[in-house]
Amino acid sequence: MADNLSDTLKKLKITAADRTDDSLEGCLDCLLQALTQNNMETSEKIQGSGILQVFASLLIPQSSCTAKVANIIAEIAKNEFMRIPCVDAGLISPLVQLLNSKDQEVLLQTGRALGNICYDSHEGRSAVDQAGGAQIVVDHLRSLCSKTDPASEKLLTVFCGMLMNYSNENDSLQAQLINMGVIPTLVKLLGIHCQNAALTEMCLVAFGNLAELESSKEQFASTNIAEELVKLFKKQIEHDKREMVFEVLAPLAENDAIKLQLVESGLVECLLEIVQQKVDSDKEEDIAELKTASDLMVLLLLGDESMQKLFEGGKGNVFQRVLSWIPSNNHQLQLAGALAIANFARNDGNCIHMVDNGIVEKLMDLLDRHVEDGNVTVQHAALSALRNLAIPVVNKAKMLSAGVTEAVLKFLKSEMPPVQFKLLGTLRMLIDAQAEAAEQLGKNVKLVERLVEWCEAKDHAGVMGESNRLLSALIRHSKSKDVIKTIVQSGGIKHLVTMATSEHVIMQNEALVALALIAALELGTAEKDLESAQLVQILHRLLADERSAPEIKYNSMVLICALMGSESLHKEVQDLAFLDVVSKLRSHENKSVAQQACLTEQRLAVES
Repeated sequence: MADNLSDTLKKLKITAADRTDDSLEGCLDCLLQALTQNNMETSEKIQGSGILQVFASLLIPQSSCTAKVANIIAEIAKNEFMRIPCVDAGLISPLVQLLNSKDQEVLLQTGRALGNICYDSHEGRSAVDQAGGAQIVVDHLRSLCSKTDPASEKLLTVFCGMLMNYSNENDSLQAQLINMGVIPTLVKLLGIHCQNAALTEMCLVAFGNLAELESSKEQFASTNIAEELVKLFKKQIEHDKREMVFEVLAPLAENDAIKLQLVESGLVECLLEIVQQKVDSDKEEDIAELKTASDLMVLLLLGDESMQKLFEGGKGNVFQRVLSWIPSNNHQLQLAGALAIANFARNDGNCIHMVDNGIVEKLMDLLDRHVEDGNVTVQHAALSALRNLAIPVVNKAKMLSAGVTEAVLKFLKSEMPPVQFKLLGTLRMLIDAQAEAAEQLGKNVKLVERLVEWCEAKDHAGVMGESNRLLSALIRHSKSKDVIKTIVQSGGIKHLVTMATSEHVIMQNEALVALALIAALELGTAEKDLESAQLVQILHRLLADERSAPEIKYNSMVLICALMGSESLHKEVQDLAFLDVVSKLRSHENKSVAQQACLTEQRLAVES
């Protein structure tokens, strides 16, 4: 065969020059046969023979051999090592010209050749881009879209594949195809050719490719993609095929408009059915599908409209089914159930309805099952749901009397930052304007010591921030001397002082209000800690800094006045010439700041 092949290649060079189509055709048939028998070895021989440049001259529309030459290029370009040589031999431009041919076989082989050269090849894609190949293929898809004869469907499949290879994992080329309007065409294709498995599969892969790009979502939302995908999904029996549809649904469902379209197209019912079918199976693929279906369900609930539509005033079938996941023995369903409740709990009306209908007890039971060596993701999700449910004022007292604080405190020993973060947020929401609960928690030495420890969790900014905010909240909502004493004894003062320098105005403010309460109620107890934390110097900086928000300036002056009751702190205030800074603030544009500056100036003048 090797000798035969060498002879064929030599002969091909001669006949190509003579343009004798008959003998040329014989040579091309020999090459195709050799490629069928051993593609890699034959491709290496072709590369070594210098015949690739000859192919460029053979790719002419009028020749009867053109389709065969394109077929040979498609075959050799299956090998990675042949793609750049094909580009270097100048094959792209004549191939792109052939896309204007009226001959279906030429179009088919040309599409294959260009698709294979583009596969995983930056050089191939670049050359096709420069030659303008993508636009011609998109136009072909548009004009062939409605034709359902086998030859047209085959051509559509090849062209879809070519565009997929052309743009795969390349944002700028994907954006180019989107701008050419390929998305509505592909959606139309999917609707018309849903019986053709190969073409459907190609469309799905192309969608998966494009759906990752943010700019594609709006185009997808203006088509009936949701309806088509749900229709297709319902038809699929095999796991692999459903998996392909899932891979397109997940990125598309990140868009709120598409979420609603998917809900209206009946996707949720399909997902609930999958959950029901797979829940008791221990087969790996069934477990994976259960996870995908329940995760997608949770994702659909992230859109405000889609979530409200499925909540149906708490009477909806979907809401009820999701509720039944929470007590199940399947961790994935427990997780999805708790996350779904957290998503339903995004407005006061839903939260109040759910608390009144016993959701808190269900979530507490779930948490109870995960206290010892529990599943961290389930803990995190259940705490997220409780935190959201605790936001409406009317729910706080109900949740406190249901024992939520005690249930949450069981996780105080957790070493997992996500759980710590949600635990802190839940407690902070619960004690908001609840003086008795704040006092009870604030006197809990174990809790306060843990908070002080977490205030130093520099690797976990979220946990550190929430710990500081909860410390401050315990003081602000309880206004209790005992709470302040507990926090002082546990070493919490320095953290509240540091919090006053936070980059977040809300946190600065919370810290200053808490410190003002400490100064008003327990200055003697906290005096040394306030001094060593350099509170007075920090207040001076906050007042002198033009960038400080008006409320920060106001509360800093209130705090300065409160500190005058301490001899040592009073001396620090005098040493730092606060009068100069404060007198400048009398003309501040904010009236409250200007008034407080006058009062503070009087106080400083009297005390000096």
